[in-house]
Amino acid sequence: MSLEYLEPVSVEVLETIEGLPDHVLGKNIEIFTEKSGIPDISEIKICIVFINETRNSYYKITQFDSNKFRKEFYKLYPGNWNFKIADLGDLPSGKNVEDTYFALSEICSELMQNNIKPVIIGGSQDLTISLYESFLKFDKLINIVSVDNRFDFSQGENLISSRSYMNDIITKSPSRLNNFTNLGYQTYLIAQEELDLMDKLFFDAYRLGEVLNDLKITEPVFREADIVSFDMKALNSIADGSFLEGMPNGLDSRAICTMSRYAGVSDRLSIVGYFDLPNNSFFLKLFSEVLWYFIEGFQCRFDEYPIELSHGFKKYNVSMSDREMIFYKSIKSGRWWMEIGNKNYIDNKTKSSALLSCTYQDYLDACNDILSDRWWKATKRS
Repeated sequence: MSLEYLEPVSVEVLETIEGLPDHVLGKNIEIFTEKSGIPDISEIKICIVFINETRNSYYKITQFDSNKFRKEFYKLYPGNWNFKIADLGDLPSGKNVEDTYFALSEICSELMQNNIKPVIIGGSQDLTISLYESFLKFDKLINIVSVDNRFDFSQGENLISSRSYMNDIITKSPSRLNNFTNLGYQTYLIAQEELDLMDKLFFDAYRLGEVLNDLKITEPVFREADIVSFDMKALNSIADGSFLEGMPNGLDSRAICTMSRYAGVSDRLSIVGYFDLPNNSFFLKLFSEVLWYFIEGFQCRFDEYPIELSHGFKKYNVSMSDREMIFYKSIKSGRWWMEIGNKNYIDNKTKSSALLSCTYQDYLDACNDILSDRWWKATKRS
């Protein structure tokens, strides 16, 4: 059983919980303790796992203190959540990095097999490899969304690092990667070769300015994701003098909380990881809210994946100059999808239609004879 790799939450944290009010999170989630053992996961919907593996990090990052974070997170009050959450403790680093990758992959696979959403916190972003590999036994194609100021295709001398882990994923054979989407990249941090590769593979990418100008454009992207990987170095370091080392521009606290909530709302999403976490008091408070919003989003899921077009959807036909486009709007959620002309498109399990999540603006653009770039790339990938 892969959960045996995990270590319990420290006694220090448990003693802190005792002094908290009865209704806070710390007293309303299942916790892996040395005394009680691993919780019964049969009725759990979200499991949190902490990890500190940074040996393949491209950066010199301070070890994230999971216990200090728990003390902040456990103080928060839950929303009107009707499901159970568990803190499964910490995954210690293996003898070598490959051991850690393997253990994390096995843990995620086991949790998903039990219809549980793993939330992985800590370590460096190369651990996204483990999240990807945990899907391989399910025999399905995978969409990865990375919230990051870089693409992480190739940097430095290491074969695998937090700046080059996507190389390992896209070159695995046989490939199970259907699409990779980056949200928040900054052009001056990206080599032209990486931009060319994104275009060649028909992957999607949104510049930081696009994201900040309209956060709603990211919602359909999260709706298509199986895995979401947050690199918290993408945050704006100006928020606090000691907050981050590096870039002065980036996502602000509002943006990261909104995007975390969008990830939680996604009916398709199976795993989320938050990596490269700063270790100071300001960030601990902010990240507590980021994680809270993911769980709040999970509570607000609409149960619209896979799509059932037979009821609850309005159909819109749009005549463009060179093609007919079909859009669908959910009566329940108000969200939009567009039909992909290529019937081999693999992202919809109903077999009757091939759909891609989109925005209302995509529909308006089609009415004005403007074809969505995401539609074009999805058709090419298929």
